[in-house]
Amino acid sequence: MQKIIASVMISSLLLLGACATVKGVGRDIESIGKAGQDAID
Repeated sequence: MQKIIASVMISSLLLLGACATVKGVGRDIESIGKAGQDAID
């Protein structure tokens, strides 16, 4: 379980690093929340 959460966090950081706009950052933050929720469920 911890490995899944760690991989989600790492991929989320990579996605945030790739954002070029504020709108893109918002979408990435939303996707991080969804991925975290899926990992918890």
